[in-house]
Amino acid sequence: MAEPLRLGIAGLGTVGSGVVRIVQRHARMLESRAGRPVTISAVSARNRDKDRGLRLNGYAWEDDPVALALRDDVDVLVELVGGADGPAKAATEAAIAAGKDVVTANKAMLALHGQALALAAEARGCAIRFEAAVAGGIPVIRALGESLAANEIQRVMGVMNGTCNYILTRMQSAGLAYEEVFREASDLGYLEADPTLDVGGIDASHKLAILAAIAFGTQVDFDAVDLEGIERITIDDIRAAADMGFRIKLLGVAQMTGRGLEQRMSPCLVPASSPLGQLENAMNMVVLEGDAVGQIVLRGAGAGEGPTASAVMGDVMDLARGRRGPVFGQPAATLARAQPASSTVPAPYYLRMALLDKPGALARIATVLGEAGISIDRMRQYSHDDPAAPVLIVTHKTRRSALKDAIAAMPATGVLASDPVAIRIEEV
Repeated sequence: MAEPLRLGIAGLGTVGSGVVRIVQRHARMLESRAGRPVTISAVSARNRDKDRGLRLNGYAWEDDPVALALRDDVDVLVELVGGADGPAKAATEAAIAAGKDVVTANKAMLALHGQALALAAEARGCAIRFEAAVAGGIPVIRALGESLAANEIQRVMGVMNGTCNYILTRMQSAGLAYEEVFREASDLGYLEADPTLDVGGIDASHKLAILAAIAFGTQVDFDAVDLEGIERITIDDIRAAADMGFRIKLLGVAQMTGRGLEQRMSPCLVPASSPLGQLENAMNMVVLEGDAVGQIVLRGAGAGEGPTASAVMGDVMDLARGRRGPVFGQPAATLARAQPASSTVPAPYYLRMALLDKPGALARIATVLGEAGISIDRMRQYSHDDPAAPVLIVTHKTRRSALKDAIAAMPATGVLASDPVAIRIEEV
């Protein structure tokens, strides 16, 4: 019989427990499909005594994940501790130094240290697999690196944080304010311990940076992501967008332009009838566009025990079958650092502001936009009881730089009662 592939699982939280359950529940099926047994030799977590609803007495226990990575009876470190640095990074580096493969769901570690880890792993002949790091159960890493390997990727786009999508769609369906839904999401356990990782767009930007590296053959560069979260989105924005046939999504977009690699994560308006517009609750969706294949849409659960553990085990099964390859789709030594580029592709924009209710106020704003070369497609002024009048403007396509210039000039008009909010309308 073929030698088993022996796993050391670091981290027994939601995902780690899910991996253990899959190995225990489907041992025969995994062996049949991999051509060899897949077993767990040892585990590591912060609390030995916690009741996880699992049978763990058959596995060795290590308090230190680095010690777990160095065990002689561990072939693959399954790193599910999380965090860009600390024990997760130390255990990963120890496994690589010992010549062992790594499977991880750690997007923060890969987004910040992916290039260095890839160089080290490939120098040692090791593999790092990370399907679970991006979009949970959706096999987007495999799609980009394998199925679409013959394509020149033109654009990667998607909703990559289920918590933000839950908040935005819940605001839409229930007519609730952002603050109310934020508390609801927290009570349901959807938010990270540091909520800004979710609502600030950081978690989703980690994922976008990883996808961009694979798609465009560049080094991972999280610092180059143009980042804006959903904290400023109000129920008025949600309602106004719906009134005009749009939905608001925290949308990640990466594309290579003549100026360099554009990576942005920000709230956008998308057509309500589009696949992205119809994405509800805590789901993820990634859209891949290649020169040969056209547009591919991948949709599924972006988090949770089952979907993420499924992705982890998909990587484990590939290693059990002997399937290997460069970490980011091509040798790390050949990956260039891309020139970061801001968005230069013109797009229509949604503008929300409050104007002092006095004659000529709207005309002054229209003049500022015109002087910046921005034409107005639609404009709406809603009835109001306050001294300030809510105004919505949809522009024709314009460059972001022109819009920034116009917004910077608006305070000088003397008619603004609130700072303008600008949201890009994305063609999908």
